[in-house]
Amino acid sequence: MSESTRMLLGLALGIIVMILLVMKTKVHSFMALLIAAMITGIIGGMPVSDVTLADGTTQTGLITAIQEGFGSTLKSTGIIIGLGVMMGGILEKSGAAEKMAYSFIKVIGQKNEEWALAITGWFISIPVFADSAIVIFAPLCKAMSRVTGKSVIGLALSLAVGLQLTHCLVPPTPGPLTAAGMLNVDVGTMIIGGALISIPMLIVVVFYTKWIGKQIYQIPTEDGGFDRKQFKKEYIKSMDELNAMMDAKPLPGFGVSVAPIIVPIVLILLKTVLDFVDAGNAVVDFFGSPIVALGIGTLLAIYGLVKKEDNKKVLAMMDNAIKDTGIIMLITGAGGSLGNVVKVSGIGTALGEMVTSWPIPAVLIPFIIAALMRIALGSATVAITTAASLTAPLMSVLSISPLLMALSCCVGAISFSYFNDSGFWVWNGMFGVTELKDQVRCKTAISLIMAGVGIIELLLVSLVVH
Repeated sequence: MSESTRMLLGLALGIIVMILLVMKTKVHSFMALLIAAMITGIIGGMPVSDVTLADGTTQTGLITAIQEGFGSTLKSTGIIIGLGVMMGGILEKSGAAEKMAYSFIKVIGQKNEEWALAITGWFISIPVFADSAIVIFAPLCKAMSRVTGKSVIGLALSLAVGLQLTHCLVPPTPGPLTAAGMLNVDVGTMIIGGALISIPMLIVVVFYTKWIGKQIYQIPTEDGGFDRKQFKKEYIKSMDELNAMMDAKPLPGFGVSVAPIIVPIVLILLKTVLDFVDAGNAVVDFFGSPIVALGIGTLLAIYGLVKKEDNKKVLAMMDNAIKDTGIIMLITGAGGSLGNVVKVSGIGTALGEMVTSWPIPAVLIPFIIAALMRIALGSATVAITTAASLTAPLMSVLSISPLLMALSCCVGAISFSYFNDSGFWVWNGMFGVTELKDQVRCKTAISLIMAGVGIIELLLVSLVVH
């Protein structure tokens, strides 16, 4: 058995064992992910501990790879999740989230909530990291669900659709920006191309989110849990019911309600824009970092919405909101561990080399590489970067548009959100999706649908653009 075959076998067995543990045993998802990482690394040929080679370099061991993957993932998401849920707790308990939801519905009209959230996510994810945006907008999705009677699953999944699309397709997010640079595509052209190809993907998948919201009908409760039941049409509230319900509640003003969300987004957007035009400075870099921006948003929530409340009551709001995030962080970190083991072991490289030898249409080569990288590593950005780096040397022998190849890298990275994807666990944790079957029907399903539409678009465009 060749080394590359053994590596791929290790990955396959690791994933199979993880799925069986989650579905058929009492082993928690967190432990299942760690066990999968260990199986993948051991069969893939990694040493258990770091080894110093004859040339003086150090080969990273399995345990180190697991620890580093866990730490690097939480380094970027842990603080953001903590600040976001504290802010969310205040937005929910103060009535600010309901005020935003009600105002949102009055502007867009009833029955259009899924479309509105998808479009919001599409725009927001250009400057704001998708996982951060899920955390920031979770209170709005939950409040909109309680106010309208619609399932939080369909609403939150619509938001995730928009976030995922522009995160993977539209610069200046890192993935598509890197692909454009590696394949010599003008950034402006990449922005236009990525935006245009994302629109049919968004339209198709929102119909799915509206449907799945009825199949998994779940409404957030006032105590932070979720009420799961069979969908009935009478659960959906009319506009008259909404008006009467909102009039009866002492809700805060719209400006003070929306400020904790808008201010962080504006700060992050400002930093992104200035960095993009090489006009950034230390002050903007500081206040525009997601951690600081969300910290400011949390302070605005505290002193804008609950400043008259007793200190202990305000602290209790934040404590209750954050108490359930521990497991989200553990699972998210374990997903990062699995991804890092695959990366360090060389499995990602083996997958890429295997694909480049397949007799398939040229436009699909970057797609398949990126898709396999996404499955293996979990990170869309890493998948795009890897696919672009492996595709770049082939451009001289492929008679196809560099733009199409760059877009193919990006569409492939959308394709499979599952156990080693941090966004998969953040979304599931935020919206109470605990069953494996439901998790796959939500985040995994929308990523596959979007990628499927993207493949069709790429093949059609390749017939015209060369």
